[in-house]
Amino acid sequence: MFFSVTTIAVALVQFTAAQTVHVVGDDMGWTIPQNGATAYSNWAASKRFLVGDILVFNFTTNEHDVLRVPKASFDECSNHNPIGNMLTDGPANVTLNSTGQQYYICTLGRHCELGQRLAITVSATSDSPLPAPSPNTPTTPSPTSGTPADCTPAPTSGPTAGSMPPRSVPGPNGAPNSSSSSTVLASLLVSMLAIVMGLIF
Repeated sequence: MFFSVTTIAVALVQFTAAQTVHVVGDDMGWTIPQNGATAYSNWAASKRFLVGDILVFNFTTNEHDVLRVPKASFDECSNHNPIGNMLTDGPANVTLNSTGQQYYICTLGRHCELGQRLAITVSATSDSPLPAPSPNTPTTPSPTSGTPADCTPAPTSGPTAGSMPPRSVPGPNGAPNSSSSSTVLASLLVSMLAIVMGLIF
């Protein structure tokens, strides 16, 4: 009995520890980046994305959205041929459930053209090497009119646009704490194991 409980607990802790929560753009969140498309490509270049990981797109409802698209639509900043449903309520979580290239854009106004798009490579295991940086860093076209209407989202119904999503909690060294939910779940499982072991003996 002891061996079975220990084996199950270890397997659950290993599975839980393997999942990582990635806050897209870290403190910047999911927004129109000031330095264009390079902001999200630079952010993604330092990350390892695995099946089971979660992307958190921090944005205010009615100001942005998230849509997964194929590469051709990503390159054109087009919402044609979407993969799955558009996420309009922020913050939005996306669980990575397949390997390969994945592309996400904001479809409001000219947000994608101004750099609000993300391309990542999802691997099956952590043994996979980090993907090589793209030789063609995406360029962001300059706004042609420079008017505020270029960035104005289309009106939709829902919560007020002034409400802010929760911020990520920094880790011990000031870096964003990207795996806090995994740590909490692992701690809970270890505590439950201790209680079960106390009841058995």
